[in-house]
Amino acid sequence: MADLDKFRDETRAWLEATCPPEMRAPVEDEGDVYWGGRNAEFKNEAQKAWFEACRDKGYTVPAWPKEYGGAGLSPAEAKVLREEMARIGARPPLSSFGIWMLGPALLHFGTEGQKKRFLNEIARGEIRWCQGYSEPGSGSDLVSMQTFGEDKGDHWIVNGQKIWTSYADEADWIFCLVRTDKDNKYQGITFMLFDMAGEGVSTKPIKLISGSSPFCETFMDDVKVPKSYGEDIPGYVGEINRGWDVAKYLLGHEREMISATGGGDRASSLGAVTSRQGKLDPVLRAEMALFDVDALAFTAMSEKFLDEVKVGKGHPAQPNMLKYAGTELNKRRHELLMAAGGSLALEWESEETEGGKPARSWLRTKGNSIEGGTSEVMLNVVAKRILELPGA
Repeated sequence: MADLDKFRDETRAWLEATCPPEMRAPVEDEGDVYWGGRNAEFKNEAQKAWFEACRDKGYTVPAWPKEYGGAGLSPAEAKVLREEMARIGARPPLSSFGIWMLGPALLHFGTEGQKKRFLNEIARGEIRWCQGYSEPGSGSDLVSMQTFGEDKGDHWIVNGQKIWTSYADEADWIFCLVRTDKDNKYQGITFMLFDMAGEGVSTKPIKLISGSSPFCETFMDDVKVPKSYGEDIPGYVGEINRGWDVAKYLLGHEREMISATGGGDRASSLGAVTSRQGKLDPVLRAEMALFDVDALAFTAMSEKFLDEVKVGKGHPAQPNMLKYAGTELNKRRHELLMAAGGSLALEWESEETEGGKPARSWLRTKGNSIEGGTSEVMLNVVAKRILELPGA
């Protein structure tokens, strides 16, 4: 306990001395988020300084081992770091699907060669990944997956299409589910890794009702995917034709990531955010207070689940619970913000609303209950695996 208190004091002092004031302000637009990658640009010097300081200390992925670019912090130390960063409102130094999704999968299933190469590249912000799971007409239905990799000995030739590929047009590489055995519908899938700049890979952005979108269609036309990128660096994770094992594990981390939209970890309560809008209807104020309580309860539940996972007592379906609860909370949050904003919140283009930010953000939340597994699917998993209710 004394060692942890010492670590907290040292961490607090380091953050106070290192985190620029600009990096303690709430994120206002996409440019405030640094994703890394080979074409990445910093918005300003403060963002660059904050990223580089954290990268050098291993704090872009603090709980990862030092040999893979992390700081090697214990779970308790990593929790202290999160708490101290939240205390000063520090922005994450690096946002990355490599950190949130692929990294944990590689730590669990990857070869040593894959870990040393890809995890270090992720930790240093040198590579930006996207996820190739869903296909047109094939979301939760794995059996209907059509993207196919034809075995050519030392490589596959991949043809097919993925959809809802977040930031595919900005990504360097993709982790992609590809059918490699047409006879085995329930297995026969391989978890491949390949470069988005490769010949035959193309993307097309999808515009949503909010007016913009991170989502893309991704097309693969005779794409050559090597079975190896070097010694002990396969071009796939896990076993050939057993990619669903990796995909399921990764989905748990993706759902935990999406669940973080719930809002319980935000620096300000919803009431504080809307206080500048003047006197609000008492019923609306009561609904906001209830939301703040629910958001704090969600944060407590998330911490409990995380602690259970650390000691090997977590339930495999807990990420489904978190994903459902978190996304529903985020939708509630934006519904209340729209209600508090009145008619002005419906405005779409003026400087006063920063180009319709309240309305566009509210519309974007509607996708939260679809991406990463629909709310209906999450509830079915909870019903079957946690509540153990009988099937229909």
